[in-house]
Amino acid sequence: MASSAGLALCGQALVVRGGSRFLATSTASSDDDVLFTYDCSTAEKKSQENKGEDGQPTDKGSDTILASTFSKSGSYFALTDDSKRLILFRTKPWQCLSVRTVVRRCTALTFTASEEKLLVADKSGDVYSFSVLEPQGCGKLELGHLSMLLDVAVSPDDRYVLTADRDEKIRVSWAAAPHSIESFCLGHTEFVSRIFVVPDHPELLLSSSGDRTLRLWEYRSGRELHCCHLTSLREPAEPWAPRFAASRITYWSPEGCVALLCDCVPVVYIFQLDAHRQQLGYRQQLAFQHRVWDIAFEEGQGLWVLQDFREAPLVLCRPVDGWWQAVPEDAALKKVSAHLQGNWAMLEGAAGVDVGFSGLYKATFDNVTAYLRKKEERLQKRRQNLPPGPNGQAKKIKPGEASLRCSS
Repeated sequence: MASSAGLALCGQALVVRGGSRFLATSTASSDDDVLFTYDCSTAEKKSQENKGEDGQPTDKGSDTILASTFSKSGSYFALTDDSKRLILFRTKPWQCLSVRTVVRRCTALTFTASEEKLLVADKSGDVYSFSVLEPQGCGKLELGHLSMLLDVAVSPDDRYVLTADRDEKIRVSWAAAPHSIESFCLGHTEFVSRIFVVPDHPELLLSSSGDRTLRLWEYRSGRELHCCHLTSLREPAEPWAPRFAASRITYWSPEGCVALLCDCVPVVYIFQLDAHRQQLGYRQQLAFQHRVWDIAFEEGQGLWVLQDFREAPLVLCRPVDGWWQAVPEDAALKKVSAHLQGNWAMLEGAAGVDVGFSGLYKATFDNVTAYLRKKEERLQKRRQNLPPGPNGQAKKIKPGEASLRCSS
């Protein structure tokens, strides 16, 4: 929910979404790839999707894509939109399998490792499961929080469902019995914006939050292993937003690199995961002149960066002598960029949309300062109204006398 434009990669399949549309292509350098586009505004609409639980009409939504993801093998792709629809696709070849409705607008979704189910988290704090093998099947309520959910993930063995909410918590539940909670990962002081289970170290979890930290967990025990404060990585002359949260965590297995993109900050942070020592090491940051919408790693290529710049909508970065750098010339980059430039209207509509995390921070009220100020004002008025003493000075107030004067 950090941006209305997004990027998803699985194998050589690449999807870029913006507004109500998405574009799917391949990063392979061959010229015979098929370009697939889809517009949610043309999807079927069911009459009951515009009614609330009490049967009363609700707002129709804008068809904007809220979240999307690939399955582990890349055989399936799913998205949810602002009109409370869950749309499932087969990717080989691309084909829409079903359009189903959800109870409330969703914030995140993920496939199980077996690719038999699709888990969808919504703003009310519930997680529903939808069958992939039966594309027309209805959703089933799996678990619920008392707070808005911001992300959902599953362990690589499908034993655990991990959920992150607005109230600073990460919950680890048993997939077979979601009411049974294995642990809580507690330590963040603001909403948890993203969680990510490390694929080649399935016992480890990465999380980010509005408290501007990136944390590493052993999630089954709920033990925090490492905490990195992003404010400590600030460059002296770098402009910073007063508040920001990570909108994407992505991982590159060949070198154990973690890339972190923060909302409202045009910088991508690169970390090195040391699984043996159970810690994160900061390596570098990649600064961009334009707003960065999303990032994603591709195993054989490097780090893809989607930015708000029509002349160069995509940037491809690779490690050179241990440092990540932008690649100036690449056949796959040119081909995919040309597709995006030809469909720029899809992304242009997302340029002015602000759907970040700014509204999720805890509101603070300093009632004490206002109380002390008003109290001092009352005392000043009482001193001014006191009769003068024998020497012309104001008479001192005895304990309890002020209250008696006020009541008389």
